[in-house]
Amino acid sequence: MADKADIHLETRAGLPEDLRWLVAKYPREDWRAHDNVHGMASMWLQRHDMFRELGGMLTAGIGDYREGRMDAQQFARWFAPRLNHFLGNLDGHHNVEDHHYFPVFAKAESRLKRGFEILDADHHLIHEALERNADSANAFIQALQENEDKQRFAADAYADENARLVAMLTRHLDDEEDLIIPLILDRGDRELVGSD
Repeated sequence: MADKADIHLETRAGLPEDLRWLVAKYPREDWRAHDNVHGMASMWLQRHDMFRELGGMLTAGIGDYREGRMDAQQFARWFAPRLNHFLGNLDGHHNVEDHHYFPVFAKAESRLKRGFEILDADHHLIHEALERNADSANAFIQALQENEDKQRFAADAYADENARLVAMLTRHLDDEEDLIIPLILDRGDRELVGSD
């Protein structure tokens, strides 16, 4: 069993080996061709791809602003709706996973229960990072009305929070997929939904 440092979201390099037996049976490169990829697995992968894309857009946008490719007002108009969409959808997605899917999946395959506990702990860390991200984004938006030094300082603070959140999210999404998608491929949607 891995120690706490090995499973902490910001320090782990992936899921512990004892939780990777299904992903070894169903490697990532084979997922798209599997008969059970349609439905729940496909939906999961699409949602995760959307979060990766939105995180990348926010990272690129703050870079564009910091490099002078967008002025403060252009950036504020571009940034606010995308950030709200990203943060709101991510929080909602995690709530559905925590309260519905993770308990169903852990019940369907008890050997993965600890994996779902790790993912649940990730959600708490990500939620805290979402709050920090929103706070630093709000401070940044307010600073866009201030002088250049305050704007630059607030932009740097937001960029740091965003980079931390995106790194946490990237690790979490990969690990979550490595736990969940092989389980869905192995059991199929009907068996998993029926195990609730």
